Amino acid sequence: MKTVPLIFLLVGSFALVSCLYDPEPYSQTTTPTESAETDFGTVYAVNSGRQICNPSVSEDSINYPASMLWLNFSGNLTVNSAPKGYKTTGAIQHDRLTISDTAGKVLWFVMKDSVPGVKCQFQDPEWSTHSNYLVTLGGFPASGKSCDDLDHGILALRLSDKASFWLFDHSISELATPHLWVGATSAIIDSTDSLQVFFGTREVQLVYVSQEDEILWVNYSQSSKVQKLQKPKSRSGWMFDSPLISPDGKWIVYNILNGSYEWESYIQELSTTSMPTKMPLLEGMLSEPAQPHWWSYGGRLFVMWAEFPAGNSMLNKADFSKTTAQDGSLGRTSMREVSLTSGAPSDVAVEWVGDVRILAPLPFTGGRSPDGYFMATGTNNGYLLNLP
Repeated sequence: MKTVPLIFLLVGSFALVSCLYDPEPYSQTTTPTESAETDFGTVYAVNSGRQICNPSVSEDSINYPASMLWLNFSGNLTVNSAPKGYKTTGAIQHDRLTISDTAGKVLWFVMKDSVPGVKCQFQDPEWSTHSNYLVTLGGFPASGKSCDDLDHGILALRLSDKASFWLFDHSISELATPHLWVGATSAIIDSTDSLQVFFGTREVQLVYVSQEDEILWVNYSQSSKVQKLQKPKSRSGWMFDSPLISPDGKWIVYNILNGSYEWESYIQELSTTSMPTKMPLLEGMLSEPAQPHWWSYGGRLFVMWAEFPAGNSMLNKADFSKTTAQDGSLGRTSMREVSLTSGAPSDVAVEWVGDVRILAPLPFTGGRSPDGYFMATGTNNGYLLNLP
């Protein structure tokens, strides 16, 4: 019997987390459960029927309230009020980005064919820290070949007019999971700088995972130089996933994975000399924190994460609307306040405040809305939770 190299096992496991697989094309045969009332809020199915991956909760509670950004698989889509140009039958995997709400209404979308340079697929979309911008990978044939041989770039999209801007136009890993931080609009920008014109500010930062499995950082307010962040010690061979920039643009939080069943999460200052600080596994937690996200409210900063029972992976294939799923047996979502001090010694740079709070006895991996009332999750089933 041949031995499979560990790296291939890791890539296969990690690919599941990043939606690099295609389940059987879905065809609606039963009426999906639209919502379920619970003691911890109302659970809403989003495009029900195993058709969601890469969930990202709306960062715009005014124009896109009670909503999430997501990617689709192939098959038929169960959305409502689909606008012109949005076909719900015969969808091709990752052929569009969609924002829809708890009623299933499509509030915004873009098809890959309408974005210059995107020939094959979108991958790993994420709402930026600015409500008007998304970041995603755009896929196209490598060396002029077919979409069976892909290359990717990192693409920013502006929600207000669907304009696009390539931050990198080639040689980006399909596992890059990029995130974008955009500062406040500036009254004075350099009109000859296309990046400043697109974002309306020079205060822009990007983080992503390289093909060599390192977290890379670009602070465009200083230069376009790509900088490398230091890795956690004693974790050689573990894979990086989903670095997310804090609201103030000074820190990131991220996963490292040793397959779909073993992971850890870290907080790290955006500095080439900083060392990662591991998020703690405390007594009573179901697992190491998974898929951490920032949440800021009333001048306070929190980190939220999902927990899974021993032996469970991060993938959500269960029906959250069923009462039997709402008892914590599938996992839960937790949150804790944190105090961060940039440039401080490592023993005081990251300080946790108060106890861990349980937000829901279900694992939500797509973040919490700025107003605090909604959480998102997906892969393969997508849900929004309306918190009380």
